[in-house]
Amino acid sequence: MLERKQLKDRTQVTFVLPAEAPPGPVSVVGDFNDWQPGIHTLEPRKDGMRAVTVALPGKSVHSFRYLAAGDRWFDEDHADGHDGTNSRLHT
Repeated sequence: MLERKQLKDRTQVTFVLPAEAPPGPVSVVGDFNDWQPGIHTLEPRKDGMRAVTVALPGKSVHSFRYLAAGDRWFDEDHADGHDGTNSRLHT
């Protein structure tokens, strides 16, 4: 799930997943962090979910995926689109 908060010239995007699905650590990786795992690792929230928030430039398009333990890559079902391999996000 994606949560968005519009700021003056940026959009705060929060990437949200269930706490245990998939198990183990999960990072969101994309063109906004040079596809580097571990920079944006989802952390537990009080509501039983886990999340990480990234501030992105407004009016831009980004590609991203999730990377779970065991080198398991997967997409966001609620993304704005997909480009064949990656999830797409419009801010």
